[in-house]
Amino acid sequence: MTGGGAYGMFGGLMMLAFWGVIIVLIVLAVRWFSGDRPGGSKSSDAMNVLRSRFAKGEIDEEEFLKRKAALED
Repeated sequence: MTGGGAYGMFGGLMMLAFWGVIIVLIVLAVRWFSGDRPGGSKSSDAMNVLRSRFAKGEIDEEEFLKRKAALED
């Protein structure tokens, strides 16, 4: 008796692959919905802070424009 038959090893590997894909999809979905996307989110956060500092009068227009140009590069 081999126990697993002809598909024993193959079936186990396919089950591991299946659960691996499920876990990766769950991780990607959580990252997508939490806003942890690559790209613009960190830049827009920095721009929001810069606009807030300018609105509060912490920096002048010249400093605002200089830092805005640096963020857009």
